[in-house]
Amino acid sequence: MNDTPQTLVAQALVTTPVPARYLGQLCKHFQHRREVVLEEGRGSIRFDAGLCELDVPDETTLRMKVTATSEDGLATLEDVVVRHLVRFAFRETLDITWHQAR
Repeated sequence: MNDTPQTLVAQALVTTPVPARYLGQLCKHFQHRREVVLEEGRGSIRFDAGLCELDVPDETTLRMKVTATSEDGLATLEDVVVRHLVRFAFRETLDITWHQAR
């Protein structure tokens, strides 16, 4: 029997003219209460439910990847990250769709 928890992963690619700005805002917003790593063009935020990794693969895309060990944890991470991103991007309408990966 395998007692190792299954890792669940979801990813969203968000098109925006300012992906690096939103990456920085997300990381800086959570850094006072979460473990955050922020580097040039990438960042990560450790939540109780799992990990959110962010990067800017090109000048118009923010890639968000969340990893958790339960469906509830994954759904929680997706919700928290999207709610905060939408709040920061109030001047534009973002198309955010999560896709589960393996």
